[in-house]
Amino acid sequence: MSNASLFPDEFAPVPVPGVSAAPSAHAPLPERLRPRKLDEVVGQRHLLGEGMPLRVALESGRPHSMILWGPPGVGKTTLARLMAQFFDAQFIAISAVLGGVKDIREAVERAQAAAGQGRRTIVFVDEVHRFNKAQQDAFLPHVESGLFSFIGATTENPSFEVNSALLSRATVHVLKALDEQDMRELLARGAQALGSPPLSEAAALRLIGYADGDARRLLNTLETVAQLTPADTTEIDEALLERTLGEQLRRYDKGGDQFYDVISALHKSVRGSNPDAALYWLVRMLDGGVDARYITRRLIRMASEDIGNADPRALRLCLDAAETYERLGSPEGELTLAQAVVYLAIAPKSNAVYNAYNEVRALIKQDQSRPVPVHLRNAPTRLMKELGYGKAYRYAHDFPGAYVAGEQYLPDGLEDQRFYEPVPRGLEIKIGARLDELRRLDAEARGGGADQGGEG
Repeated sequence: MSNASLFPDEFAPVPVPGVSAAPSAHAPLPERLRPRKLDEVVGQRHLLGEGMPLRVALESGRPHSMILWGPPGVGKTTLARLMAQFFDAQFIAISAVLGGVKDIREAVERAQAAAGQGRRTIVFVDEVHRFNKAQQDAFLPHVESGLFSFIGATTENPSFEVNSALLSRATVHVLKALDEQDMRELLARGAQALGSPPLSEAAALRLIGYADGDARRLLNTLETVAQLTPADTTEIDEALLERTLGEQLRRYDKGGDQFYDVISALHKSVRGSNPDAALYWLVRMLDGGVDARYITRRLIRMASEDIGNADPRALRLCLDAAETYERLGSPEGELTLAQAVVYLAIAPKSNAVYNAYNEVRALIKQDQSRPVPVHLRNAPTRLMKELGYGKAYRYAHDFPGAYVAGEQYLPDGLEDQRFYEPVPRGLEIKIGARLDELRRLDAEARGGGADQGGEG
């Protein structure tokens, strides 16, 4: 994206301590192509465009503390460095993976020294979610006092991974994965910098798909391919990509938000009865190398949570798919997972058991410990029998239809409580009709209109 027309000349970059003006010729390609001014930034139009948050922040001349949240390789570090340049601020970078309290203390000392000279400081913490609560809290007094502006970069949802106290003092800016247009521009820049042969259209699309919006991955992969490409090659085609990268072309984030987002998409597609979308997300996961055993566990959960007794065969089918996969392995066993996913998607849906279970859990969590009705208690000793345990219990098989109309099984005070309400779909249509009939018999018995039979 070109921002030359968006930013006035006074925002031209100036040298900043800690920010190299030009990387070494031996530096990795992403570092060599890292933007040194805004008109080199690719992507993030929603933050850097006219009237957008970071554009406004830069134009105001007043830096603010922020969290940059986005997937890998979308420019979080680059934006932090550029802000230091625009504000003529000292830039201090800390890696939460390698750093600790000592690094935080040193950053504070350097910021105090800069403040004594009338200069601002920006403290940038990469992968801030890796810092524990105490380490994150160490920034609070200095952010509040204005000693420095804090910029944290994270690939994880800051709502879960960043302390609420620090989060309340920082603005969260969400960065997006680069789109195809952005990635094509980066490919062109990278190929020019490397002097490598051009990519065929198919190879370019494959590489862009593999990079999945990650500029760093795109450029690193392009550099690897260029290094392994024979000198007499006139074009890098898809076959050459596969020969040089092999399994590396698999793309999937096995941890972090993307992992759970795709799992969520699969689950919601099954729940929404869309077999095509469900298959798509399943194959996305398998293609990315997700453990099929993890997938089968999630499918079993879906069978109970979203289908339940509307089609009890769904649970058995998922268990069979899991067992079959264990016998066949990959790739043969993956077809059984596809079969299970399609079945789950087209099966009638019911969350009646799921709702009933959660309702009972909530009740028991907040309710008193109600005693078991005396007639339901076990009586293995004489004393218990003398106390009347089990005395009035009626054995269901001694009654017509093996049902004791009007019998009380719930504790006192909950006699008429209903938790499970079948939906009018699948097998639960019949289950609902059966429950309606049993409840009618109960109502008649409690009204004195039914024979109660004898004791069991």
